[in-house]
Amino acid sequence: MVSSRRRGGLANFELTLNIIRVQGQGVSNQVIHNGARPRGRPRSFDELDALGKAIQVFWSKGYDGVTIDDLVAGMGVGRPSLYAVFGDKRTLFLRVLKAYAERKGARASNALLSPQALRGSLASFLRYIVESATEEGSARGCLLICVAPLVDDAEVRELLQHAEAGVAAMVEHRYREAISAGEIPADFPVAARASQVIDLVRGLTVRARMGTSRKRLLRDAEEAADLVLLPRAIDRRPTRIPRKARAVRSK
Repeated sequence: MVSSRRRGGLANFELTLNIIRVQGQGVSNQVIHNGARPRGRPRSFDELDALGKAIQVFWSKGYDGVTIDDLVAGMGVGRPSLYAVFGDKRTLFLRVLKAYAERKGARASNALLSPQALRGSLASFLRYIVESATEEGSARGCLLICVAPLVDDAEVRELLQHAEAGVAAMVEHRYREAISAGEIPADFPVAARASQVIDLVRGLTVRARMGTSRKRLLRDAEEAADLVLLPRAIDRRPTRIPRKARAVRSK
């Protein structure tokens, strides 16, 4: 039989991808329209391969720094085919972000929802973030964290918000699984710690973009897994001493 944790993990995996896929009706319509196979002779290129190459072009040059000539050269497609299949630069970028978010979301889910204790799952997830951000042969960092937020576009911002919500939901779900399993107390601050995990993801990724070594980042990620397991903070404010007691102490 499938364990309750595995059933919950699979259900959450689908939930996460569904959240990431909901990019707004405008984005979806544009992607479907521009991704439709045009009539005429068969294409001389693989659409998914060309899309993967577009990811690298935008990732390495940034949205504003990319020209149509860059995309034509980097994707290995002719200008007419690029417009016919993928649309203009903005529409292609939205499609690139959607594809990239789904791929990253799936791999992050595999790392976080692995069948091990909570601490190991969190460490595995943060290690994946570092390894992805420092992957050899690819631009360092993350397209969603280091490039897309700089684009002043409402649909891009909406897409990023959905993607982050999906990851946050996945992390919260993993914490709740751990509560059910008795690994952490019932009053564990799930939402707060999930937000901190997201902040760690951003920090590790930006540091990778800045050139911090993979070895250093992996070490920091391992230590961070302990930080996001801390229980609810205890009120450590000093107890007020009654005035009469203070007078006695001063004697």
